[in-house]
Amino acid sequence: MSLYMTEKVILAFSGGLDTSIAIKWIEEKYDLSVVTVTVDVGQNDDYESLEKRAYEIGSHKHYNVDAKNEFVNIYVNQAIKSNAMYQGKYPLATALARPLIASKLVEIAKKENSKLISHGCTGKGNDQARFDISIKSLYPEAKIIAPVREWNLSRTQEIEYAKKHKISTESTSEYSIDLNLWGRSIEGGKLEDLTFEAPESILSWIKLSNKETTSKYMEIEFQNGIPVKVDLETDSIKILDYINNIAGSYGVGLVDHIEDRLVGLKSREIYEAPAAITLIESHKDLEKLVLTRNELEIKSFLEQKWAWLVYNGLFYDPSLESINKFVDSTQKRVNGKIKVKFYNGNFRVVERSSDNSIYDKNIVSFDTDAFDQRQAEGFTSIWGMQSKINEGDSQ
Repeated sequence: MSLYMTEKVILAFSGGLDTSIAIKWIEEKYDLSVVTVTVDVGQNDDYESLEKRAYEIGSHKHYNVDAKNEFVNIYVNQAIKSNAMYQGKYPLATALARPLIASKLVEIAKKENSKLISHGCTGKGNDQARFDISIKSLYPEAKIIAPVREWNLSRTQEIEYAKKHKISTESTSEYSIDLNLWGRSIEGGKLEDLTFEAPESILSWIKLSNKETTSKYMEIEFQNGIPVKVDLETDSIKILDYINNIAGSYGVGLVDHIEDRLVGLKSREIYEAPAAITLIESHKDLEKLVLTRNELEIKSFLEQKWAWLVYNGLFYDPSLESINKFVDSTQKRVNGKIKVKFYNGNFRVVERSSDNSIYDKNIVSFDTDAFDQRQAEGFTSIWGMQSKINEGDSQ
């Protein structure tokens, strides 16, 4: 008998293989009552069917939590302001959602008067750290149960267990897929062969062979570093859907790269992120117009650290909060409009404007005399002094 007999455990439930078998496994191995929680961050799932599935497997109570607005307005917007791209490639879609999901698990655990929280993460991935650390940061008294990790279960063993307990595996894909409003990830299966070209059939948001052949313009308006209007769309959630549809139709936003996981493994990851890549690149371009060279240089370093912290499960680390304060201070001037052009699998910024611009056409133009070029001679002499002295000493 478990020490936790008759107690409740709060399980993050996606309806996939890992969390589906976890319901029965926890009940059987730990003798616990399972409360399942599904957090909507834009997966486009049938949440009534997920709830029904949870109860059929053995859940004693189920919560559906709509967190889409919170996800976009807090987590995604901060990622945009931070130009967050892990290793310069990954916009952190899954990584951003995990601390939010963890916070909802904690809320429900406290509501249900439980100190037991469970997830379906494996011991090979990054999500285990994102859940574990976030939960412990918000609820230090909590005990975490991770059946797949604790029992060292392989996918084959999981499928066998599911069949034994008549848990449907019909929707189980060859690939591991996760999606939310900010991006869609695909890994595993044939993709583990690095010589295998990812087929278009695994993509959902991006068209490659049938991408649009005519060009299209899109205007993005930012206020305090946040996109507030895209063409005529002003709703924060609909903005992401709108850009995903257009950019994806032009083949924009596909990422195929080798990624360094927290646990030390290298993995091949496929990401679809049309809106994320479009918005981050547009935001960076606007920043170049309104921020000073020193601000951009310092912020560039902190952006890498921000992405590294979030990727590795340290969303609630004090250092991230400190970085956010610096980033937010710079974003007060990141106001303006960016026009991008989509064409043949690409996009680029073609127009930019801002009332806070520190670009001065009168000074930079070759057709004006507002800049006294004669002053530059003394400047270059001083600027290159050490290089000249060093060159002289080396001869």
